Amino acid sequence: MILKIFQAESANIKDCLNDIENGLKKELASMPGKIEKSKIFLSFGAFMNITIVISIDETQPAEKGIITAYTSGKNKKDAMEKLQDIINRQIKSSMQIVDFEVGTYTTPVTRRTYAVGIVVYNIPTHKIELNQLGIKERRMILARALELFNYNPKVLNISEVARTFGVSRDSIYYDIEQILKERKSTGG
Repeated sequence: MILKIFQAESANIKDCLNDIENGLKKELASMPGKIEKSKIFLSFGAFMNITIVISIDETQPAEKGIITAYTSGKNKKDAMEKLQDIINRQIKSSMQIVDFEVGTYTTPVTRRTYAVGIVVYNIPTHKIELNQLGIKERRMILARALELFNYNPKVLNISEVARTFGVSRDSIYYDIEQILKERKSTGG
């Protein structure tokens, strides 16, 4: 499990949303795993500030993403209705929404109201054939299994694990040995 923090700030709503969306999409595209939890913080004023904190389970495959949108209206109700329409057109039935946040801001001089919405989601990927995984992915899954069993390799049926991954028992023993060495060297 890893934690990632994304932040953007700008005097322009569109620029702020573009910065957070582009940064998050770029980072998530290169990262394995599924978003487990997310917290979104919006603040308005002279500058718009967005902070998104996500936790990712690296052992669960999923396509991860974000939807951002904003609109303006003559009042909060008008702006929120327009925002709802924009976001709902982008949501697909395959998406699992992890978190969402909406907020409004009315400018002091023009009294124009802006509505901003952010949705964080996962799209489950097709089941991965375990015998097609590389060493890194296999060790990541084994490390997670060992972590769940307090790093006791005796609870694993090595023959069954080897068969599932399509490798030899020696490969699994070596993987476990390397995982335990790495854990020991990092002080875990």
